[in-house]
Amino acid sequence: MTPVTAAYSGTFDPVTFGHTDIIARAAAMFDQLIVAVGLNPSKNPRFSLDERVRLIEATVADAGLGNVRVLPFDGLVVDFARENGVTVLVRGVRTVTDVDYEKQMAIMNRDLYPSLDTVMLAPSPAYAHLSSSLVRELVGLGAPVEKFVPKAVVPELLARFGRKS
Repeated sequence: MTPVTAAYSGTFDPVTFGHTDIIARAAAMFDQLIVAVGLNPSKNPRFSLDERVRLIEATVADAGLGNVRVLPFDGLVVDFARENGVTVLVRGVRTVTDVDYEKQMAIMNRDLYPSLDTVMLAPSPAYAHLSSSLVRELVGLGAPVEKFVPKAVVPELLARFGRKS
C-alpha cells in the first residue's frame, strides 16, 4: 500500500491544545503529517511565520511525533499539497458553521486538485471551545493561558502581550 501524506493547514497564531489534539490524532491516522503553517497576512498574526513554525516544531518534538513535519506556505493549500505529495487535507471543525465552510472548501479543493481528499475531525471535548483568537483575547485581558497552549508557547505568548511569565 502506498504511504499516505496528509496536511493540516492553518495560521496557528498561536498553536493551541485544540490544534495539538488534531495534530496528534491525525499523526496516528496517516503515515506522514505535514503541519502547513500559512502566511495569511489578512489575519494580522501576532507571531511571524517563522515564529509560528518554530513554536509548532517545539510542540511536535515535545509530543514525540516523529512522523510530523512543520512547513510554512503562502498561497493556495492545493498548490502546497500538490508540491508536497499530500493527498489528504485534515481540517478541525468545532461548529456546524465550520462544517459547512469546510465542505465548500473540500469540494473546491478537490475540483482544483482531484487527488486531494479532505478529512474533518471534531476536537476532543476538552478543547472544543478553544480558538487562537480566543486565546489571544484572554492573554490580552490578563487571564492565565497555561491550560490552553503548549508549554513552549506560554512564555512567548505572554511576552508578546507584555506580560511576565
